[in-house]
Amino acid sequence: MRVVQNGDRVTIHYIGTLDNGGLFDTADEENPLRITLGQGEVFPALEAAILGMKVGAANNLLIPAVQAYGPHRKENMLRVSRQQFASERELRVNEKLSLAFADGEERIMRVVTCDSETVTLDGNHPLAGLDLTFAFKLVSIDPEGDADP
Repeated sequence: MRVVQNGDRVTIHYIGTLDNGGLFDTADEENPLRITLGQGEVFPALEAAILGMKVGAANNLLIPAVQAYGPHRKENMLRVSRQQFASERELRVNEKLSLAFADGEERIMRVVTCDSETVTLDGNHPLAGLDLTFAFKLVSIDPEGDADP
């Protein structure tokens, strides 16, 4: 039976969980993950775990935070005056905002805290600092990405 090689387009189903058992993502029959190995479409550790698998095989993989979305960085936190936002603008904790910075770059930041004086924003990925566990199954292999499932 054929095994996955670099360049193959594969389909996998997975359940992604955190250390506390919380679910962060899934890919199932209705919404499978289709990737081409070697294209950097997923974490390198996940690609490495898929290489050499046969259709129907299953695996569990723990990806440490440093190999996933990296550590939660303090420098990606921003505390600004509430006056930076329109007074009628209601801000909610966990709300995502798109902010334009002086360098012209726009960044998505999440509201962490908000009171009448200050707003604390977090520009880290929501999964930064967290180890990720994938329980996955290889559903199909399309050699060299030829087939379009």
